[in-house]
Amino acid sequence: MQQNSLASEWQWRHLEQTTRRHFLRHCTTGLGAMWLAMHHRASAGNPPAHESSNPLSKTSPQFPGKVKRIIYLHMVGAPSQLELFDYKPDLERFNGLDCPQEFLEGKRFAFIQGTPKLLGPVYPFARHGESGAWVSDRLPLFAQQVDDVCFLKTVQTDQFNHGPAELMVHTGQARIGSPSIGSWATWGLGTEHEDLPGFIVLLSGGRFPRAGNALWNAGFLPSVYQGVLCRSQGEPVLNISDPAGTTRHDRRAMLDALDRLNQRNYQEFGDAETLTRIAQYEMAFRMQTAVPEVVDLSGEPEHIHRLYGTQPGKTSFANNCLLARRLAEQGVRYIQLFDWGWDSHGAAKDEALNGGFTTKCQEIDRPMAALIADLKQRGMLDDTLVIWGGEFGRTPMRENRGGTEMTYIGRDHNPGAFTIWMAGGGVKPGFTHGETDPLGYSPISGDVPLRDFHATLLHLLGFDHEQFSVPVQGLNQKLTGVKPAQVVREILA
Repeated sequence: MQQNSLASEWQWRHLEQTTRRHFLRHCTTGLGAMWLAMHHRASAGNPPAHESSNPLSKTSPQFPGKVKRIIYLHMVGAPSQLELFDYKPDLERFNGLDCPQEFLEGKRFAFIQGTPKLLGPVYPFARHGESGAWVSDRLPLFAQQVDDVCFLKTVQTDQFNHGPAELMVHTGQARIGSPSIGSWATWGLGTEHEDLPGFIVLLSGGRFPRAGNALWNAGFLPSVYQGVLCRSQGEPVLNISDPAGTTRHDRRAMLDALDRLNQRNYQEFGDAETLTRIAQYEMAFRMQTAVPEVVDLSGEPEHIHRLYGTQPGKTSFANNCLLARRLAEQGVRYIQLFDWGWDSHGAAKDEALNGGFTTKCQEIDRPMAALIADLKQRGMLDDTLVIWGGEFGRTPMRENRGGTEMTYIGRDHNPGAFTIWMAGGGVKPGFTHGETDPLGYSPISGDVPLRDFHATLLHLLGFDHEQFSVPVQGLNQKLTGVKPAQVVREILA
């Protein structure tokens, strides 16, 4: 009797822990599990139809997109929109007064403590072009291009520290491990130049972004879609040259032997990453001749060097803007520029609005204005999208440390509103979307969460963000995440 009682109790406990999913998986020889798997694959949408031997082969988007390639200019550290594009006369009027308490209650700041003072725009603003866009005197050459620019004044993030905020902008997640926008773009569309990567990264300003190469990583997509870091000095890509004493014929023979081994491995195990590895080896071989040629700026005419303010052989934002145009001409799908040095807290002269900020503006003004004008004169702006922005905005309050005002002028982090501008394919030129409150702190109309910004980029490339996904760990992973997102249709041309 006791043995039967123990058996019954065991069966009861086993049934208690059997879920509906267990039932569907095991009943009727697993037909339920087969149905669930089929349903999951169907809900994930159709993956891009790349050639089996070339995961970077050119493919068609879900619908005709207006953008073939993107050049993204990220100012690392978050430039102050209140000194560049978002002019607030009321903030100028209230300069030096105590910040209203409703601006401080329930808010988190990186450094501000106590009651800071309001800080008016440090530099004068004026309207420019037929659109009448406000631009400060820090960007006089860019101001001449505003009629080709679409401003988003009310972009929002939920991160107020640099690393997670950078990840949010470029991967849609605040944690490491998700694909970047460039990886999604090259997975979806491939590349138009078989000898160059589909996604290339360029750095200036002397330092890496805080989130490092996670900003151009492929995440859970095959690694062939991650960004390739291209350098301005020395070898354009590390280890791109053959070792001393090795000929190109030797390298070809070695790759052929390696290819046979990898093909045998793939036939035995069927791991798709093996095909990725083969494609990467072949791409690296072709890049040995293609990359040095395209990164060599010396062949550009003198008037182009004057237009951009370039100095061949040096590392600079100007050189990278010209290189971005050359890469775009060659069919590179996604070109990401990072420029370090925009964290204007005011703790020292080189990171103050009345110090290093001016130098940074001088470094970017001519080349980014030239990039827009150069793409336009070549007929490339119609299907190339240029994007400029940081990872969040800056506060309308002057930053203090320990409640004490500092010698130099700076602003703290503000995730509530910042400006991103775009120029080119598919967006309205000479247009401004969204408005912040009279002090430039939060949106009062047309707010744009980052997931809406990402949905809009995918739409311009020809993808429905809801259907552009990859099944990972039981969830259809998307650039826009799991929260509702929508295309910002007001800015579409």
